[in-house]
Amino acid sequence: MDEEKTWILQAQQGSDEAFTTLVETYQKPVYNLCYRMLGESDWAEDAAQESFLRAYQNLHRYDVKRSFATWLLSIAAHYCIDRLRRKKLPTFSLHDDEGTPREYIPDLSAVNPEKAVIRSEQREDIQDLLQGLSETDRAAIILRYWYDASEVEISETLSLTVSAVKSRLHRARQKLGDLWQDETDKSPHVERMPYGSPAF
Repeated sequence: MDEEKTWILQAQQGSDEAFTTLVETYQKPVYNLCYRMLGESDWAEDAAQESFLRAYQNLHRYDVKRSFATWLLSIAAHYCIDRLRRKKLPTFSLHDDEGTPREYIPDLSAVNPEKAVIRSEQREDIQDLLQGLSETDRAAIILRYWYDASEVEISETLSLTVSAVKSRLHRARQKLGDLWQDETDKSPHVERMPYGSPAF
């Protein structure tokens, strides 16, 4: 039995220490998923905490034959989808209230601060494009391209059929491509990314 399954079984038997180990192991992937879904760090932190709380409360329902990571990311994805639908969070903007572009703070530890700023801008551009997708399409794209999840894993995570996942991924990629082209047309300084898609 591998180490993770041991932690899960111990957590299911009431070990807070074992559950804390699971939280520490999956804290970053869960937060990153929530951030990609919600587009705001404070909301992502709250969503990640809520996701772990729900996982803790439902740990007795977890089937050890299933991937724990898939089960946990499923909880986080569904929570974020519900939150987006319920609250209709505002679209994340790269500009402040006056319409002035936000300043990008370079990574001071980077060897080349200019490259760090460019990478940061590209990440923000992609994050902004993701907000143009429906909640479920956004989750499917994030799981596929940030978590390298298979279509079967995405179908399990989002409670969809595999054919529905394929359809959603195809539609979402097309929409991201169209949104990226619109941004490129509006801003001549924006360079097309390799392979022509912001999803890769």
